[in-house]
Amino acid sequence: MHQPNLLDLFWEGFQLTNHRFLSEQQLLLTLEPDVSPRCGCCSRFTHRIHDTHCRRIRERDLFDYRVWLNVPVRRVICPRCGVRNEQIDWLDGRRHMTVALRRYVEALVRILPIKHVSDLLGLHWHTVKQIDKQRLQREVAEPDRSRLRYLLMDEFALHKGHRYATVVSCAETQQVIWIGEGRSRAAIRPFFTWLGEACTRIEAVGMDMNTAFDLEVQQHCPRAAVVYNLFHVVAKFGREVIDRVRVDQANQLREDRLGRRVIKRSRWLLLRNRQNLTDEQAVHLDELLAVNQPLTTVYLLKTQLKELWYAPTEKIARQRWCEWYRLAMESGLKPLITFARRLKPYLEGIIASARFRLHTSVLEGMNNRIKVIKRMAYGYRDTDYFFLKIKGAFPGKAR
Repeated sequence: MHQPNLLDLFWEGFQLTNHRFLSEQQLLLTLEPDVSPRCGCCSRFTHRIHDTHCRRIRERDLFDYRVWLNVPVRRVICPRCGVRNEQIDWLDGRRHMTVALRRYVEALVRILPIKHVSDLLGLHWHTVKQIDKQRLQREVAEPDRSRLRYLLMDEFALHKGHRYATVVSCAETQQVIWIGEGRSRAAIRPFFTWLGEACTRIEAVGMDMNTAFDLEVQQHCPRAAVVYNLFHVVAKFGREVIDRVRVDQANQLREDRLGRRVIKRSRWLLLRNRQNLTDEQAVHLDELLAVNQPLTTVYLLKTQLKELWYAPTEKIARQRWCEWYRLAMESGLKPLITFARRLKPYLEGIIASARFRLHTSVLEGMNNRIKVIKRMAYGYRDTDYFFLKIKGAFPGKAR
């Protein structure tokens, strides 16, 4: 009785007949068919063979060896389909690799940069990228537009040199549903075209204070309320108010080198949330605020500004705004007064956060994840592939 070779189990319909070493690290295995071929179109068995050609196929590595296969591929004469290549389930279509190797590549690129996978397996960068791109095209699910109610819109740097892209996600499932190059009104308009009739069902959209986003939402989504991102406003307050007041106060202490150095080095103490400070840092912050009234004012108003987003009702949020705006205007600090006046036209988008609790912290987490994806690839030459990687990283969760 014929005892099957264990290696034959890897390549259904073929048996191993020979092997030889091409080099110290390359192994060539020769296979021969041991069953009747099947039509590659209809899978019907047939005995009529038109011709045979040999293909050299890459298999998964075996220990330290790169493994190649010599595979005789037959063209059959199918009574239904005519002349067709035979069906070989473990070959990856027209690629010169096995299905097992392709699946191994797909598993590796989920956790490693393309370049590392390419170096590890000895495959070309573009081959690995194309495998991953096709995987993403199969796996990335098309969003259900009929169920979209709450959206988040944000921008991220695409390349150095002020090139940006816009990403839109579902606030409820955190699924990235659309990405496009640019951040202008013209750049994001295709999203609303894609959204179609679902525009009328959108109830709220969270975003930064981006006029282009705001105007397009108002034009295409008549029912939608705009909700401005807390973190963006507070970060803007830090850059335009706290930093400016800190520098002004430091400049007034040119004769006091020690005091000037303390204020100049206090940037992160003033910008961080108090709960994120160590005990030693908290003591330094209290000492700094105790001796500098302008810094105390802007620090306290930064904390009070955040409370607008946590108001239980729109009425209370409006009351908090009036109080905050009054204190800002009475502070006598020019950067703070200027910021308050610039923020006032965006008031309704801030007040709306009391009615629509959009977790805009998701936007910050998404931006950080996008940066990681970009760094892992050392940049992307194929923008469509980059966008697929982002969508694949944010497939959404069950409602």
